[in-house]
Amino acid sequence: MTEGNRFLYKYLPADLAGVVFAEDSQVTLKFSEPKDFNDPYELFLATDFGGNPEMLACYAEAIGDLPQYPTTCFSRSPIVIPMWAHYAYNHAGFVIEFSEEAILEAFGEARFNNVDYKDGPPRDFSDLVARVLHIGKPRYTYFLQGAVVNAAYFTKATCWSYEQERRMVVGAEDVSKSHDLMLMSIPITCVSSIICGARATPETKAKLEEVADRLSANFYELRIGRTSSVPYLVDRRGGAHSFADGEILPSKNSCASCSEPVGENAKECVWCQITDETKHKVALRNPFRIIDSYGGLRDYIEQMDAVGRAGRKNQ
Repeated sequence: MTEGNRFLYKYLPADLAGVVFAEDSQVTLKFSEPKDFNDPYELFLATDFGGNPEMLACYAEAIGDLPQYPTTCFSRSPIVIPMWAHYAYNHAGFVIEFSEEAILEAFGEARFNNVDYKDGPPRDFSDLVARVLHIGKPRYTYFLQGAVVNAAYFTKATCWSYEQERRMVVGAEDVSKSHDLMLMSIPITCVSSIICGARATPETKAKLEEVADRLSANFYELRIGRTSSVPYLVDRRGGAHSFADGEILPSKNSCASCSEPVGENAKECVWCQITDETKHKVALRNPFRIIDSYGGLRDYIEQMDAVGRAGRKNQ
């Protein structure tokens, strides 16, 4: 990762490109209160203090209803396939790469932190709760509230770990209201790259390239390769890039035909090495083609399907 900087990735559907980049000097992002997130367990910390009802009642009384601060969510990676599927509408949308350092220069009070994925409380609050319950000094209630808010905002169940989430939490004064939305205008200088989805339409790609030019940002396309389950990126010139150590970097070596990253000494990926001659040789040895040549393929498949159904019934 670049010294002193961290990159954040926001996944978005294609139809928001015109909204997010509507202004020449800023990027508009939506913020929400955690109660409106898609996880019904937001701000929930599973704890029962060993079944001690007095401790639990003290805990609930001390923390009250947790405050709802405007929050937006980023990923720490631009190549998370489920994120492209869910938030970028099946790879047809895009990702914005932000510089966290640049955002903090514009919003010095903003708080960033990685989400910790746990199915239980991230820490044991028993000692703090006991101090609140038995000593009763105000500072212990203050310390407990601060610890619980921090844990709640940056903890989620392990089923969400694929998101690799990093959150930005701000004050109510940092956002503006538009109907039912909370919006923040972030300077375009905070945007370092725009990544177009692998299934984006030509119109979406052209619009995003135009935006990248206007923002003086890098432009990449996500590519789904055939030799690895890890996607890669290509720039406007077709140069391959990989995501490593928290940033997008030029690939050390790539296929001369399809641009997919390959081993250090390879000129092409294994798929692009397949010649027409190899295809022909393999086809001649394909038993299905041989059976089909005398018209028996359909009957053969039906017979094998029947055998398979009979076997499943006997299991």
